[in-house]
This record gives sequence, C-alpha cells and structure tokens, in this order.
Amino acid sequence: MTSLPFAASLWLALVWPLVLALRVPVRAVLAGPGRPRRLLDGLWCTAPLPALALAQLAPSGQLLQEWWMLGGVWELDGLRRPLLAFTALLWGLAGCYARGYLAREQARLDAGIDRAGSRLRRFALFWPLTLAGNLLLIVAEDIASFYLGFALMTFAAYGLVVNAGTRDARLGGLAYLVIAVLGEAMLLAGLLWAAGSAGSLTLGGLREAVAGAEQGVWMALLLWLGFGVKAGVVGLHLWLPLAHPVAPTPASAVLSGAMIKAGLLGWLGTLPLGEPGVGGDFRLLGLAMLVTGLVAALGAALYGACQRHPKAVLAYSSVSQMGMITALVAMGLVAPGAWPALSAAVVLFAAHHGLTKGALFLGVGVGEHPPRLPAWLLGGLLLLPALSLAGALGSGLATKWAFKTVLYDSGHQGVVVWLSLAAVGTTGLMARALWRQWQGEVQARHDGLMPLAGPMPLAWLGTLLAAVTLPWWLPTGRPEWPPAGELPGLLWPVALGAGLALVVLAGARRWPRHVAWQLPPGDLWWPLAAAWRYLLARARGPLARCGEWRSTLVESLVARERRAIDRLAAVARGEGWLRRHTAVVMMVTAIVLAMTILGLG
Repeated sequence: MTSLPFAASLWLALVWPLVLALRVPVRAVLAGPGRPRRLLDGLWCTAPLPALALAQLAPSGQLLQEWWMLGGVWELDGLRRPLLAFTALLWGLAGCYARGYLAREQARLDAGIDRAGSRLRRFALFWPLTLAGNLLLIVAEDIASFYLGFALMTFAAYGLVVNAGTRDARLGGLAYLVIAVLGEAMLLAGLLWAAGSAGSLTLGGLREAVAGAEQGVWMALLLWLGFGVKAGVVGLHLWLPLAHPVAPTPASAVLSGAMIKAGLLGWLGTLPLGEPGVGGDFRLLGLAMLVTGLVAALGAALYGACQRHPKAVLAYSSVSQMGMITALVAMGLVAPGAWPALSAAVVLFAAHHGLTKGALFLGVGVGEHPPRLPAWLLGGLLLLPALSLAGALGSGLATKWAFKTVLYDSGHQGVVVWLSLAAVGTTGLMARALWRQWQGEVQARHDGLMPLAGPMPLAWLGTLLAAVTLPWWLPTGRPEWPPAGELPGLLWPVALGAGLALVVLAGARRWPRHVAWQLPPGDLWWPLAAAWRYLLARARGPLARCGEWRSTLVESLVARERRAIDRLAAVARGEGWLRRHTAVVMMVTAIVLAMTILGLG
C-alpha cells in the first residue's frame, strides 16, 4: 500500500508548479492597473523544488488512483528517479537564472511599458506550465497521464519559444509548432494502436503488446518517430536550430537539457528494448534507428560547425548528441542481450548531456553579460562543460567509458568507431561555440560587467558545479572510471577534434573577409518551405479554375432554382383561381357530364 507521505510528496511535486502558474493571472487581476508586481520572485523559483526533494529523498513507490481519468498510475523507480533528479535541478537553476536574465524586462514593466509586461507575464505563466508537463510525463506509468504531460509540455513551451515576439521568434515558433503537431499525430496514433492491441492502459502493458503483436513493428515505428520529434531524430530536428537561438536563454537551456529527454523516456517506456523474443522486423527497425542516429551525430556536427550564433551551434550539438543516444537505444533492438548493461549508460548519458548542455546554454548569456571575473578564469569555466560534453573529463568521460565497455564486450566495435568519430565532431562544435562566444564576450566587456553575486552568474556556476559532480550525486550508483591505460583510446577524438579546429581557425584567418563561413540554421526547413511555396504557387491556377467552375455551377443551380420557384408560383396562382371559382367549375363539369350522358342515350 502506498504510504501517505509518498503520495503527498508526489502530488505536491506535480501541483506546485500549477499553483505558481495560476498565481500569475490572479496577481495580475488583484494588482490592478498601475501597480506592477515582481513576477519572477523567489517563490516563483521554487516550482521544481518539491520534485527535486522527491527524487533525492523519497523511497521508490507507486501511486494508484482509480478516479484519475482512465486510472492513474504514477511511479518513482530506478529509471525515473535519476531523470527526475537532474530535470528538476536544471529547471530550478534555470529559473533562478531567468530572474537575472529578465531583470531588464522587469525594470521596463516597473516603468509602465506594457509590451515588456506582457512578455514577462507570458514567460512567468508558461514556464511553470511547461515544467508541470515535464514532471508529469516522467512519473506517469499510465498512458493517459503520460500523454497529458507530454502534450502540456509541448504546447506550453511554444509560449517560451515565441516570448520575444520578433519575426525570428515567430519563425522559430512556427517551425516548433508544425513539427510538434506532426509528432503528436504519430505519437497519438502509435499509443492508441498499441493500447488497443494490448487491452492495457499502462506503458508496461503497451510495451509487451508491441513486442508480441503481429503489427508490432509498425506500432514501434510510429512511437519512435512520434517521440523522435522531441529527441531530434534526423529529419524531425528542424525546430531545434530555429527555436533555440530565438528563445530566452534559460528556456533554451531546459529545452535542450531537459525537455528533449522526453523523447528518450518515451522510447525507454514503449519500445521492446532488450526483449530477446522479438522478431527480425524489430532488428531491422533497430538498424534503421542506428543508421539515422549516426547520420544525425555526424551530419549535425558538420552543419553546426558552419553556424555563427553560439546557441545555433549548441542546438546542432544537441541534435548530434541525441543522435548518439539514438544509436545506443537502437542497440536494445539490434543486440537485446547487451541492453541491461547499456541502459544504465544511456540514463547516465542523458543526465550528463542535460546538465552539461544546460551549463553551456546558460554560459552563452553569461558571455553576453560577463561577471566581474578575470577573462582567463571566465574562459576556463566556460571550457569545463565543453570538455565534459566532448568526453574529456567528469561525467562525459565516465559516460563514454560506460557505453564503450558494454559495446566492446558485446562485439560491436564498429559502433564504437562511429561514435568516436561523432565525438570528434562534438569537439569541433564546442570549439566553434566557444570561439563565437568569446568574440561576443570581448565586445560585451566594453559595455560593463555584472556583479558576480547576481542571479545569472550564481545559477550558471551552480549548473556548472552540478554537471561536474554529476557522477557523485546522481541516484544511479557510482559509475566506473576508466583505468589510466584506457585514457588514450578515450581521449584521441578530443585531441583530433581540437587539432582540426585549430587548423580550420588558422586557415580561416587567411580567407578573404567577404567569404561568409555560415549556413542558415534550420537546414532542411528552407528547401521544404521553398517547395511548399512552389506547390502553392503552382496550385493557384488549378485552384482558380476550380473556383471558376464552382462559380459557374453555383450560377447554374441558382438559375434552375429560380425557374423551379417560378413554376411553383404559377401552380400556386392556379390553385388560388380554382379555390375562388370552385362552384362555377363544378357546375360546368356537371352540365358537361349530363349532356354527355344524354347524348349517349
């Protein structure tokens, strides 16, 4: 039986962000005109704290609620606990960071500028709503709660993406919304199909049904692609490089660090990973996932190195890193026997990427508004998460050793080689992002430095500390560290990537100034948008002709209707004449009949 403290702490973790979201419009009504309130106050920043306490302190358990929709089942187990822990921590640190990041908006609101107030209120409202959806989908075991959390997180995050209200923000929001709706359609189709086949309303029952159903591989394909929108599967990743640069920096941090892991959690909860009895079709699906993951890992690294905005570079880095995670998840279908050991490495990889990428995104804002630190020290601190993401130290090194050991032991050295090449690309991306960020920081130092004790620097340092110390506090058990003799085999991609970056940088200094080393963020979005405009332009002629045919048909029908009305009117007039002269007509008819009878006689 579920203990009362566990149930209360679980409910508090999910309801508290909703209470703080509801507090925003209530305070706006109570404040009245001319009385601005501090929207991002200390209480607002506590939204993820109950969830963090739940992940770190509460025992594992399950909460059953028959009255909740179709029957709620919420769990905290060995998989959900680490995901909930790093997600809540990142949301909390990013929320504190947002207080400093949006301090100018608050000052404009205090000055009575309505547009600034609307942006700030929108951020203060959609931030906890998105968080509530993110937390619900992590603890939900029943399909209805999981989909509710997933949809809430997806559509509430749109308000964060378009928060700035600029043309680029609207474009990023459009790309995000189009791809999100496409993913929701595939996801809902896959969930309903699998749930109907399973006759079960839990993710565990759905996973068993997918493994045993005759059409299970097609259900798995829909679920892979539906969740793949969040996980940045190649072809469905277009929203990431368009949304990240335009969203507020703290929103970019949670989009790339926490929300993108919702797709991974969906895969882990619904795909028959590690099931030895599944058919060969699932192996083919696993191979397709493996290939697309490696294509994303390598292709995003190459394309992202040609971006100028640091957040666009980091967005492509997220696509590349999630491609590596996709390849590792695919091994659960390709080599089911290796999955039990590999799954722990995947969870560690997800937590490592989430906090490290959060530190990198928050570092972009710190570079734009540098604190009072020596330039060499600030540069060294910005370098730490980049080295960790490349796999050179901290949780990045532990993660790389964890999954490489499993892949080597299971005889998949070829996958290790491809992932190592992707790590070379990650190093190049980090070099590119740091270089662009450093150029912006040099310019920002001329505009003045912010206090080190401000919300932005402190939250960034906290995220950096959490990312560096992740293996020691994440509730997954202490990871194994590689022996000294294995370090050259683990670090050569970092050395090669750094060397290639230096060569490119040296060569770039010799290029003419008019040569622009940049490709537009969004890659496939632009040819697809151009093709859509072309199709619309080509369809205007046939559509115009259809309109003409429609007008002709309508005119013909109207004319026939008028003739029919005229005939009915004539009949009505004849009926009225007969009604008025009925007696005369009857008399005439009787006389005619009588004369006819006499004539016959």
